Parts: sequence; C-alpha cells; structure tokens
Amino acid sequence: MPKICFFIGHRDAPETLRPLLAQAVERHICEYGVTEFIVGCYGRFDAMAAGVVREAKKRHPEVTLTLLLAYYPPAFETDGYDGTYYPKGLERVPKPFAIRRANEHMIRICDDLICYDTGQIGNTRELVAAARRRETLGQVHVTNLQPAML
Repeated sequence: MPKICFFIGHRDAPETLRPLLAQAVERHICEYGVTEFIVGCYGRFDAMAAGVVREAKKRHPEVTLTLLLAYYPPAFETDGYDGTYYPKGLERVPKPFAIRRANEHMIRICDDLICYDTGQIGNTRELVAAARRRETLGQVHVTNLQPAML
C-alpha cells in the first residue's frame, strides 16, 4: 500500500517557501517512504507543491503525482500529473463547498501532510487543526513549513 502525502497551504504562499517545500518532499520520500503525492490546483502553494514533486520525480521515478479534483469534469489542464482523484460522493456537494470537502476527505485518508499554515483564520487553519487531532492518534504525520508554527 503506497504512503500518501497531501498538501494544504494558503493560496498566496510566498515563492521563498519553495526550498523548504523541496526539502520536505525529499525527506518524505527518503525518510518516510512516501511514494504518492496528491495536490490540489487552487493557489500558489498547490502550484509550488506540484512543481517540487515533478522535480523530485526526476530523482525518484517511483513517485507519483496525483491531482485532486474538487469539480468534475476538470475545467483546466491535467497534463503533468500521473492521474487524477475525485473523492466519491463529491458530486453531491454544492460547488461553493467542494474544495473544502475534497480537502477534508484527503485529511482523513492521507498518511502524511505537508502544510503551510500561518495561523490565519480560514480553511487552511481549520484543516490543519483537524490533521493535528489525527496526528495525536498516530494516524497522520504533519509537517508545517511555517517556521513560527513548527
């Protein structure tokens, strides 16, 4: 069973985060045995995460990059991914809530989470808090790239 790592972060994450993100992805592959990365496509953090995993795939061909879909069919290009994932039942969720519901689903099923949570009020903070609760039960490993939050 492949270990799954998901990404959650603010859509306006700074580009200066990229080196930390690259280090975290490499650590998750080499130390934690992650082979599947799943990422959304709705902001700068997701775009950076996808780019970093694509670079890591050059060194680790066993790694896969999957695009999490909140809407089906996707309204954007899915090239550059090994596949897509659309959570079962999401088609019954109203569009304004679909992204959050897809992210909640991933928080429940991932083995590892790489996040950029600055502590601002919003979905990222709430989703990371839910992941932290799962972490206390030994169900997920959370890595926060926000230095003040580590």
